[in-house]
Amino acid sequence: MARAGKGISLQWLVVGAIVCSMLLLSAILVSQSYQSNKQALIIATSEAAQQLSKTINEKVQRLTGPAQSALQILSHDPLLQAQTLPQRIARLPVLAETLNANEMLSAIYAGYDNGEFFLIRKLSNPLVRSKYKVPEAAKFMLQSITEKDGKMVGEWTFYDQQLQLLKTEIPKNYDYDPRRRGWYIDAKANKKQVLTAPYLFFTTREIGITLAQKAYTGTAIIGMDASVADLSAQLASLKATDSTELAIIDPQQKVLAYTHSDKMITQEGDSYRLSSIAQLNVDALTQLAQSQIAQGEISLLHSDNTEWFGLWMPVTHFGDNSIRILIATPADELLAGAKDTILNQALWTAGITFLMLILGMLAGSRIGRAFHELSHQVSALSGFDFSSQIEVRSDIREAKKLGQVVNNMSQTIGSFQAISTILNRETDLEKMLDGVLTHLVNATGMSQGAVYLYQSETQLFEIASQTEFEHFPLILKADTQDDKRLIHSTLSLLETPEKCLITPLKKRDQGLEGLLIMRWEQAPENKKALLEFISEISGSAAVAIETRRLINGQRELIEGILRLLADSIDAKSPYTSGHCDRVPQLATLLVNQLEARTSGVYADFKMSDEEHEEFRIAAWLHDCGKILSQEHVIDKATKLETIYNRIHEIRTRFEVLWRDAEIDYWQKLHAGGDGEQLKAELTQTQQQLQDDYHFIANSNVGGESMNPESIARINTIGDRLWLRNFDNRIGLSQDELNQLANTPEQRLPARERLLSDRPEHIVPWQEGRKPPVQKDDPNNIWQFDMPLPQYSFNFGERYNLSVRFGTLTEEERFKINEHIVHTIMMLSALPLPDHLKRVPIIAGNHHERADGKGYPRKLPSHQMSVQEKVMGIADIFEALTASDRPYKKPKTLSQALSIMVQMSKGGHIEANLFKELLAGDGFIQYCQQFLQPEQLDHVDFEALIQSLETESA
Repeated sequence: MARAGKGISLQWLVVGAIVCSMLLLSAILVSQSYQSNKQALIIATSEAAQQLSKTINEKVQRLTGPAQSALQILSHDPLLQAQTLPQRIARLPVLAETLNANEMLSAIYAGYDNGEFFLIRKLSNPLVRSKYKVPEAAKFMLQSITEKDGKMVGEWTFYDQQLQLLKTEIPKNYDYDPRRRGWYIDAKANKKQVLTAPYLFFTTREIGITLAQKAYTGTAIIGMDASVADLSAQLASLKATDSTELAIIDPQQKVLAYTHSDKMITQEGDSYRLSSIAQLNVDALTQLAQSQIAQGEISLLHSDNTEWFGLWMPVTHFGDNSIRILIATPADELLAGAKDTILNQALWTAGITFLMLILGMLAGSRIGRAFHELSHQVSALSGFDFSSQIEVRSDIREAKKLGQVVNNMSQTIGSFQAISTILNRETDLEKMLDGVLTHLVNATGMSQGAVYLYQSETQLFEIASQTEFEHFPLILKADTQDDKRLIHSTLSLLETPEKCLITPLKKRDQGLEGLLIMRWEQAPENKKALLEFISEISGSAAVAIETRRLINGQRELIEGILRLLADSIDAKSPYTSGHCDRVPQLATLLVNQLEARTSGVYADFKMSDEEHEEFRIAAWLHDCGKILSQEHVIDKATKLETIYNRIHEIRTRFEVLWRDAEIDYWQKLHAGGDGEQLKAELTQTQQQLQDDYHFIANSNVGGESMNPESIARINTIGDRLWLRNFDNRIGLSQDELNQLANTPEQRLPARERLLSDRPEHIVPWQEGRKPPVQKDDPNNIWQFDMPLPQYSFNFGERYNLSVRFGTLTEEERFKINEHIVHTIMMLSALPLPDHLKRVPIIAGNHHERADGKGYPRKLPSHQMSVQEKVMGIADIFEALTASDRPYKKPKTLSQALSIMVQMSKGGHIEANLFKELLAGDGFIQYCQQFLQPEQLDHVDFEALIQSLETESA
């Protein structure tokens, strides 16, 4: 029994050690073999790619070589010295034969230094025949520009295969000067041939190149267009494996050649362009094109849970070293042979190991059994799995001790790994502290732990995390002058301080971040080593805490600024009031409602925390452009209102006419006129003035639509004349004087119309300040698609009074709508991080419509995300139900939803999305918080949903 207590000596475990050594050696050899094979395959791939690049260049040479040779020959042709059109037409057989002999060529042309031009084009492409409406038998088209009587005259002629003339046409507006074209200018400046990079031919929609060369004698330039479309077909034959992806791209990452040629051209409306590498939807090629790896360097790419090897090489024959061929091969296919080799080696290794294991077990079953059990348990550690409990049931002293040590090491490493993972990945400060503290207590064998964070405002330590069921003071007030005093004063505040270990948490600048307190039940064997270990961990934890607190503080600051901006916009005008505050809250309720759906169209709709932050910020900023909108436009309550209501000015003119009528009455009465008749005329005139003014004043309010008769009456009233005796050019600002600069000054007294649309009422767009909202505006980088009024403002009195609906003119309506343009432009200019890149889109598209008739981009429903559509719905509902707008009565809940149902049927709102929102309680929650009690009437949600379903059916 005494001998059994001492255990068995390790010398009997030699056999087991041999087996373990064999396993280790085999693993090393197999791993080394795999790595060697892998490296050899990668090197071979790199060399193959270089050879592929040479092959591509050779194929480009073979494709373009005949065209270059033909161009060299034609540079000696008499065509280039011909001075007249007949002389040039005489060379048509040679040109036609050249086109027929080389299928790549689509056109041959010559430009002369006097601006004349001569071009022959094959008519084999259906697009060309359709564009020029050529005769059915035509095979060639001749386009020429010659000088006649001092003018350049264009002429199109069509020929059959035998060059018999079929038709002659004089095109309109055929304004083409070859001397201004790039091929002419480049060839003029070079003695050798000029070869352009491939591009998409506008006429044929083929990918090709342009070659040009100066005439051997003379100053003319000969050029030709050649197709390189066959390059894509030849790429497919060069693939290393079945799934290898090959593409040739230009410096703008446009695809010049691809194994699937049908994906190379993208249609946008009526136009066509080369697809970008991203539009191929091959993520490996897109990553490779955007990477910064050097030429010929192999990079490991990750796409859709698949590893790829990628590299690029230049295609130099086009004369532009920035044209590249991209090569991406799946790692599984490339390394398939190496893996088969490794599998065979592994099988051999397994067989030998099994044999050695049997021999070891025969030599000493009890010794081998113990270490086999330990080896089996330890094998999980090689896969970084530290969750299993390692326990050796054996009488062998060394085995039991080794098992215990390995188990402790496994738990410590597992805890350390978990701590590192939490510090790096957990963004929530409270969760991070809880996780780190729990694992740290387990790793160190402590019984309790707590983390305190230092609050500089109160100079107190507040508890931020503690292990479960433990009791530490919630607040500590300690001496923070230095670390020793801090630790000593803190220990005095704790229960059983002799069992506590305190480590200050320091920031990067060594400022105090907090305290880590650990408590044990049984004193550790090596307290100094334990303290050093905890200090190392606490250093990383302190930096992570500082970072999280800085990030949280920054987020709170940004949110505060956003709310401040939104509140400023709401406070700026009573016409928007609390709109910017309420829309984000309603929008958040609605997306949360959609996320909670477990069935239906939106059952899979989910948003990450970052997407929620992005949506929340976009909601707060959705009307930030209104900060630039003029208040007098937003708040315009009457048609004549600018900075003030000009109806008072009009009323003063009526007063003048009223006084004029009285003066006329007294003058005529004094001259001996009939008093009764004059009095009747005065009364009639003043009554008419009262009626006319009441009509003008009512029209100014904009409460009813203006029909043609009302507009005609405004013009009739406006034609009344009144006498101005004072100079209207004094007491004005410089801007007002500038407005009058082009208007002749009238001699006083001057008769003026009662209502006028004067030149100074028109405010043109300032130079360089015209909003880039038109689709064809080169400055429009945001894809806006809005009509732009001719003028910035038109304050014409008749023009404003004649507004048919409401009070806003076309120019002012644009100014109102322009706020969304400002929103997008302002937000796009911000250096937003990647997870907030869609803030401008979400914030700026809430005025788009499902049918594509909204603004500012006219986006249809399928081009908008769910978040963008929800934002639009929230914006509409808040506007309908807002009770703090001075210009309208708020709608009840039933009225607002009924209106929005009609908007859904009319294509304004996406019906399916609105139907899903009606099925939830998002609107109800919002209404209970923000609507007046009298607005909360009964709503038959089932009937509204049924009406939408009936409409969609």
